[in-house]
Amino acid sequence: MRATLRWAHADLRAHRGETLFTVLATVGITASLLLAGALFSYAADPWQRIFTQSEGAHVWLHTRAGAETGKLTGLDGVEGVSGPFRTVRATVGLGGARAGAELRATGPHPPEVSRPRLTSGRWTRATAPDEIVLESSLARALWAETGDTLTVRGTGTGTGTGTGTGSGGGTGTAPHTLRVVGVADTAEPRYTPGETPGTGWLSPRALRALAPAPDRTGQTVGLRLADPGDTDYTVQRAVTLLGADQITQVTRWQQARADAESDNRLLGLLLGLFGLGALLAAALAVAAAISARVRGQLRDISVLKAVGFTPAQVVRAFLVQHLGFALLGVACGAAVTELLGPYVPGRIGEAVRVWRQLPGHTWTVLRTTGAAVLFIAAVTSLAAWRAGRVPPVPVARTAAPRGLGALTAVERRLLGVRRLPTALVLGWRGAFAGRARFLADVGRLAVPLLMVTIALGTWATLDRFESHPGEVGLPAALTVRDTTPGTPDARTGPGASADPGAALAPELRELLTGHPAVTAVHPGAEVEALVPGQTGTITLRGLGTDAAPYPFALAEGRAPHGPDEAVAGQGLLDLLDVRVGDWVRMTVQGRPQILHITGRSIEPDDGGRIIATSLDNLRENGTAGPGFHQLVLRDGADAAEVGAELTAASGGRLEARQVANPADGLSAVRGVVLGLVLVLALIGLAELSTVIGARVRDRRRDLLALKAVGLTHRQIAGVVVASTGFTALAAALLGTAVGVPAANWLIDAQGRAGGVGAGIAAPPHPGALALVAVAAVLGAVAVSVLPAARLARRRIADTLSETL
Repeated sequence: MRATLRWAHADLRAHRGETLFTVLATVGITASLLLAGALFSYAADPWQRIFTQSEGAHVWLHTRAGAETGKLTGLDGVEGVSGPFRTVRATVGLGGARAGAELRATGPHPPEVSRPRLTSGRWTRATAPDEIVLESSLARALWAETGDTLTVRGTGTGTGTGTGTGSGGGTGTAPHTLRVVGVADTAEPRYTPGETPGTGWLSPRALRALAPAPDRTGQTVGLRLADPGDTDYTVQRAVTLLGADQITQVTRWQQARADAESDNRLLGLLLGLFGLGALLAAALAVAAAISARVRGQLRDISVLKAVGFTPAQVVRAFLVQHLGFALLGVACGAAVTELLGPYVPGRIGEAVRVWRQLPGHTWTVLRTTGAAVLFIAAVTSLAAWRAGRVPPVPVARTAAPRGLGALTAVERRLLGVRRLPTALVLGWRGAFAGRARFLADVGRLAVPLLMVTIALGTWATLDRFESHPGEVGLPAALTVRDTTPGTPDARTGPGASADPGAALAPELRELLTGHPAVTAVHPGAEVEALVPGQTGTITLRGLGTDAAPYPFALAEGRAPHGPDEAVAGQGLLDLLDVRVGDWVRMTVQGRPQILHITGRSIEPDDGGRIIATSLDNLRENGTAGPGFHQLVLRDGADAAEVGAELTAASGGRLEARQVANPADGLSAVRGVVLGLVLVLALIGLAELSTVIGARVRDRRRDLLALKAVGLTHRQIAGVVVASTGFTALAAALLGTAVGVPAANWLIDAQGRAGGVGAGIAAPPHPGALALVAVAAVLGAVAVSVLPAARLARRRIADTLSETL
């Protein structure tokens, strides 16, 4: 063991540059993996991010007004309490939209535990009797923004079961008005029509004005636990302490997380794919670095065996040495990420700061670094086993060194071209000298470039949703409703009108069609329908008329243009196990409806569980009249500006809302994609350094021949640089050529899994692909200049020693 350590120390002193590179490569790869984990946690789990930043409560207890909730602060395992808040259940409305809500009385500042994170506006003032802050999902359901005025009706006891459909059991009261002063995000369950009420925060004075009688109010209290796994036990103790008759509803953090994760499945899977790609690229980079180091020490291994080292001792020497390098590099990489990561500007630094606050962060770091060390140990063991088989006589290995072979006719002809640099031709020849090694180098470099191409495909798909929404099922930019009392609503009853356009007064319809930014106006209705067997519900839409059909975005089949014809989303086809061309029977408001599916449309809403036909078909069945109108705008028109102009021109009678675009919820992925590209670039740089080191060693034996034929130092350096550049170019071409179809296939596959359906993927822009290839080649050339220059300046005596 002493001899092993002495040899390792001597080797370390003799190869300081290679040792430093091995450690730095391990540092970079470890930091890349940890940064990738931080980015994935940040983007793929927004609920966890909000929960952590807001110091969210793990348990919410809804109790009667007289419950002694103060006792809960003494429960074991409770490290923080939010509230108790005096609450009422009510129905809030804005224009024609209504929603059930739980209104909570809070102080002039947000609570410390489960602190709502304001996304717009400000918090309510204690002296204001008419201000309210809405939770973001409730604000979206009401089409509410800061400055709007809500109508509150039917305040109740606040002890309902969470249906959110009315007053919560109390008797009706006179309507009140509240002004929205802010919108906030919270980690509590989101508003779901008919199931979960939304949340609103107002001052105690405002709540007393809504429900002056204490017996018509309830209480809500949130508990933050030291151990989230003790949730069930804590709930049992709280019920025992307060009494089962005092608690009306319990909400656990698992329920809120499951509700939030349903909307982020696509993003989570996409980022998980990037994570696997980064791990593969990092694994290949580590394996290549260690194998290259072993190949560079074959002469030293032969000397060790000649002086008496056994194969087992050689294997042990390499294991001890490289495991030491791995431990040092992994430890430094983790330390650098933990200490400097939060200070990186932009989304990467923010992701690291949030990640450090997440539960299980320490174990994640330990698992990542431990897995890196184990992988390096496995790769080192294989390389050390190969080192143990090296013959002890160097002459046997070098007696007949493998050269580049004879010049081909093409190479001889190119060397004769006066204007073509000799270094370029010899660099091409050197890059393709060893087919197996060349393919291995190109394959390893192509992996990070492949993942970068997939990232560019993701970016292009987001751009398609934003710049060409009509191609992905979003031809209309605005939904308009008439808020005049007595206007038919698509969900309130059948047969509202015989004329599909009669839901709008003539002057309002003229206002819509006369706006210069509006190119088409399509009436529409939407109802819930029972699937065959009445085991679930789907969404049935009537859009457009037979005379002016709606421009559906079709990925398969044809548009409906006859009686009882419809198009369906991928989610509905999967739910009912039907295909394009089949007939579907459903029940709509107690009436049977049979539709022929003529095409598959791209449906971003409701998981694709939507079937759409013309409004004439719904009207003939007596199902519904028009309840809204979809507006198609000209290219470049600002939907928010057009909606505001229409609302103002109608004197407030029209309510305009922008059509939700899935790209809005994935906007954070842009910053994450940029961060992942940087991580992959770092891994690619480590791999590129390994390739350059191997090329420099290969050229050492050729140095005498290159100088003998008259090449200058600059030309010799140019040979190495050109060889590396051609390898990087081949890797770029391979990575982009495979990455483009892979990106389209993966995005469409995730679209099918999410119910949206295939056909949403957009290929990366050719200019972006060209930029990636150029950047890869230029980066390879820049990194190889210094090692190539040092090789060209080597003395002939030093080079002679390499052949012995």
